Amino acid sequence: MSSPSPMPWTADLGDGTYRNPVLNADWSDPDVVRVGDDFYLTASSFGRAPGLPLLHSRDLVNWTLIGHALDRLEPAAAFAVPRHDCGVWAPSIRHHDDRFWIFWGDPDHGIYQVNAPEIHGPWTRPHLVKPGKGLIDACPLWDDETGEAYLVHGWARSRSGIKNRLTGHRMRPDATGLLDEGKVIVDGDTIPGWFTLEGPKLYRHDGWFWILAPAGGVETGWQGALRARDFFGPYEERVVLAQGRTAINGPHQGGWVRTASGDDWFLHFQQRGAYGRVVHLQPMRWGADGWPVLGDDGEPVLVHRKPDLPGHPVAAPATDDDFPGGRFGPQWQWTANPRDGWTSPHSGDGLRLICVRTGRPLRGGDGHDLRRLPHVLTQRLPATAFTAEVELRLDSEEPGARAGLAVLGDAYSWIGLERGGDGAVRLVHRFAEQTADGDRDAAHPRPAPLGTARLRIEVTEGARCRFHADTGDGFQSSGQVFAATPWRWVGALLGLFATAPPGKGHAGTATFTRFRATS
Repeated sequence: MSSPSPMPWTADLGDGTYRNPVLNADWSDPDVVRVGDDFYLTASSFGRAPGLPLLHSRDLVNWTLIGHALDRLEPAAAFAVPRHDCGVWAPSIRHHDDRFWIFWGDPDHGIYQVNAPEIHGPWTRPHLVKPGKGLIDACPLWDDETGEAYLVHGWARSRSGIKNRLTGHRMRPDATGLLDEGKVIVDGDTIPGWFTLEGPKLYRHDGWFWILAPAGGVETGWQGALRARDFFGPYEERVVLAQGRTAINGPHQGGWVRTASGDDWFLHFQQRGAYGRVVHLQPMRWGADGWPVLGDDGEPVLVHRKPDLPGHPVAAPATDDDFPGGRFGPQWQWTANPRDGWTSPHSGDGLRLICVRTGRPLRGGDGHDLRRLPHVLTQRLPATAFTAEVELRLDSEEPGARAGLAVLGDAYSWIGLERGGDGAVRLVHRFAEQTADGDRDAAHPRPAPLGTARLRIEVTEGARCRFHADTGDGFQSSGQVFAATPWRWVGALLGLFATAPPGKGHAGTATFTRFRATS
């Protein structure tokens, strides 16, 4: 058995301290809950499937990805094609009545919840708690003091024309529906200097209702706290975490968690362009005036002592994959709801993707736009600087069949193999600009006489990507440097794909083996 490759990023410094970010990848809009000695985190997954990632830790620093709570997005027909910035926005995870609960807002359909007796499931199908447009960032609260249940959510102006508001409801204790029409409990327009108030997380502490919510925009904003004696207000507010003198821009939107010994911590995200929204861990305490104090007196920490919790092995969410039995690990997600016939199971190692026949060729060439294909298998960029490598064999005799390794965003670039009309297999490298309808050559095609290639992408600071390939004579650089780009809310992704032109019948397969991402 080969030894594991070095992880692209580890937050645990091994001396009792940690460095931020604790999750140096696009785990957007994180929320966290403790159950016993275990911590669980979920994050936005937007239009990818499976959705609602589930991460586990014992010390809030070392995290592993253990699965997903959402097999398919609903309504299923809406997510049969990629909708990269839609779907699951800003989930909240809670544990109540011996069950795990996750609520989220889909800006086009409404507020959903799923629940399960154990973190590994089985999770229920999504239940629509509140239908409507523009409903986002939902969070429940079961109040142990009164027995009441509540729900708070924000608004997306792009769908509703409303923003900078938080709306509250009384909720049925079984979370199947709401008990009132709702009321605006915080109007950000009445708070001097506050705008784009969103992402509320609802808590009960020291006789107060607390809402931890960011404002000011994801790149330049701050984390706020609001409190009231009654759930419906009135609330008073305070900025509790801001960039200040640090290089950590827009410390924004996250969740508070308390350890079994009573120590408080706060996990939040930082927007980092093509890398997406990386996750930071801040110490938290309650000041003499009863307000929370986050980080270093309100500014984010970069290095800090670890939480006083039992030792935990150094860990990070998996990136590498040998694809045993033709299966892929939980780090991979499709760009839309999956369908039968995208993979071909087998008994050995390696992922065998079907060369899926796509629709008509797009304008500007015979290439199909990867941004519009549902059968691209993706994972997050795992660090600021890393190298991703995979081996590919194209087992298709179909002229125009192609497969490769991509960096996928609002612009994209990929390198891989293509079967030509003359029967020969060639190495190709293509890219598409943000406003282009299709891709075009990034380098001159060259022969791949064995129908195989080792593909490599080297990513450096600024998400600058250099592509390389080995078709039997050693790695050679290909094309110009490509600067990865995000979508509006989603960071850039690594992707594997296999396609074929329109036609009838089986178009063959492409086999990917030994995917590695190393620092």
